Amino acid sequence: MTEHLTATRAGERFAVAIAAATDCHQACIEALSWGLQQRGEPAHLLHARLMLDCAQMCDAARDMMLRSSDFAHQAAALTADVCERCATSCERMGEGMAGCARACRTCADACRAIG
Repeated sequence: MTEHLTATRAGERFAVAIAAATDCHQACIEALSWGLQQRGEPAHLLHARLMLDCAQMCDAARDMMLRSSDFAHQAAALTADVCERCATSCERMGEGMAGCARACRTCADACRAIG
């Protein structure tokens, strides 16, 4: 495989991960907003903190990928871990969090593909 094809394929994986990170950030913030309107129990507050962490990691990883940072791969790997944890937590929360869980799993897969 030529160097150009390798770079193009890597660029495609970055583009998919960037789009997934953007979608995941938005899904987490929207689900957080919905959840805060519905609940206020301590377990839900821990979940809210996790969603904020996930949204922030998605933003950071996306920004690093966009500027081709030397640390983009490490940021993507960490983002994948945070997204997986957030997806699992969203699934436990049930109603209203399914979209966030899906976006988190999609982002985790996309970020793992570049790591």
